[in-house]
Amino acid sequence: MLELERFLPYRLSVLSNQVSRGIAETYAGRFGLGVTEWRVIAILGRYAELTATEVAERAAMDKVAVSRAVRRLLESGLLERRENDADRRTKHLCLSDSGVEVFDAIAPAALEYERRLLDRLDPEERRVFDRVVDKLLSVSREFGGEGEG
Repeated sequence: MLELERFLPYRLSVLSNQVSRGIAETYAGRFGLGVTEWRVIAILGRYAELTATEVAERAAMDKVAVSRAVRRLLESGLLERRENDADRRTKHLCLSDSGVEVFDAIAPAALEYERRLLDRLDPEERRVFDRVVDKLLSVSREFGGEGEG
């Protein structure tokens, strides 16, 4: 019988949602951003220029949700679209000057939230946690979409 409270995908989803909500408190009220918008900003803050598809892949999120977030961020002036010189059909997304300001304001608070969360683990727990997460990510990539749910 499936015990949802012990089912790894469910537990990881709950943990991810709780952590995302905790970090969201640092930017939702001040900047009016949702979790998906912040993830798009964070990804483009790290990787500079990507297509919307590449953003969705790096976020490991639904393309439709990322597309909506991108549209809202473009409308609010936090993102810009740039033509790809090599392929005019492809447009790259990047942070606007305002988007960079938002990223620079939120990133330190997000890192502080992460620090406070991980400080609850002793150094050995942290090393084990990092190894286990890396291993599960690797194995899940091998499995692909097999057994989704």
